[in-house]
Amino acid sequence: MPDSQQIAGFAAERLLNIEQHLEHNYIQTGKFPGTLTLVARRGEIAYVKAQGLMDVARHKAMQRDTIFRIYSMTKPITSIAMMQLYEQGRFLLDDPVHKYIAGWKDLRVYQSGVYPAFITTATARDMTIRDLFTHMSGLTYGFMHRTNVDAAYRELGFDGSSSMTLETMVSQLGQLPLEFSPGTAWNYSVSTDVLGYLVQLLADQPLDEYLRQHIFAPLNMPDTGFQVSDAQLDRFAACYQYQLGDQFTLFDDPHSSPFRNTPAFLSGGGGLVSTIDDYYNFAQALAQGGALAGQRIIGRKTLEFMRRNHLPGQQDLPGLSVGSFSETPYAGTGFGLGFSVKTDVAKSQINGSEGEYGWGGMASTNFFIDPVEDTVVIFMTQLIPSSAYPIRQELRAIVNAALL
Repeated sequence: MPDSQQIAGFAAERLLNIEQHLEHNYIQTGKFPGTLTLVARRGEIAYVKAQGLMDVARHKAMQRDTIFRIYSMTKPITSIAMMQLYEQGRFLLDDPVHKYIAGWKDLRVYQSGVYPAFITTATARDMTIRDLFTHMSGLTYGFMHRTNVDAAYRELGFDGSSSMTLETMVSQLGQLPLEFSPGTAWNYSVSTDVLGYLVQLLADQPLDEYLRQHIFAPLNMPDTGFQVSDAQLDRFAACYQYQLGDQFTLFDDPHSSPFRNTPAFLSGGGGLVSTIDDYYNFAQALAQGGALAGQRIIGRKTLEFMRRNHLPGQQDLPGLSVGSFSETPYAGTGFGLGFSVKTDVAKSQINGSEGEYGWGGMASTNFFIDPVEDTVVIFMTQLIPSSAYPIRQELRAIVNAALL
């Protein structure tokens, strides 16, 4: 069948396969409440489509300006913020973290025991700031439910206690053992929250104010922040949790959501809400080498540095990971300074280009940038966990098939 219409270097008819796939396999079957998908190439939006519902109980249709919890898609934003400070000479990547957080001078590695009676050993070397960027710090997440260390994270409320602050978490982290000596393994973790703390420290400015001034305002991202205002409430989606049998239940009602309150904990690892157009402005700035509409948020060479694979020996995640959770399939994927980076297309078993980079969020949101094809793809929904369905891999197959 000939490609009858082209838009931004895509076959328009082939892009419609996104809508058909989501409608028949996810919306009608009740797997997702609703979705919003955007595809762009060469700075031009080629496809954007809202499907299904943003709030099932209130029968509210998904809209282009719906506000989503982007969870870990906050991480690339915080990483860019930290690297802005790198560009100003505020720190070096091989600086030990304890240079800035004195209480982290004598970090230890877990050997045995349960909180608070841990048996530990010394680290082989100091944790560096690059270890935080690459998740090779030895830190973890409480939701892993894998070790006695992450059990301590849960007991201390690191994963969502309403009374936890960023400062308290950083202080308490310095008293807990690491899961491994820094630089020896990869484990998804609160590392980017610690980067958010360092942004505050180095810039002498609260994280929310810093992000607003240096990223959100320059890129025209008015709906991105740590809180949903009264004026935004009508556009705030409900969030759901996957249940066995391809069903879901309500996880977070927009009207009673913690995101409606002023946060005590400014989470640079997972605390932001955003819209698809706001996040597109951020992603497109990256796709264009760090600038959008004359507003530069990061230098071209800095961004090139960030999206290299920084794992030792150019390994991919299977060779280094000690955990089982990530927002990206492991094989053929390395990790840069805040993004996953595709290193081997064939090994990944997912169509794409080497050098593709991006990340996802706990509620199944996802974005990726393909610098070879100059494409940006953003997928928004609100279903926890992100591993419920292989939609990210499927979207890559469909989008890449539409390239001309």
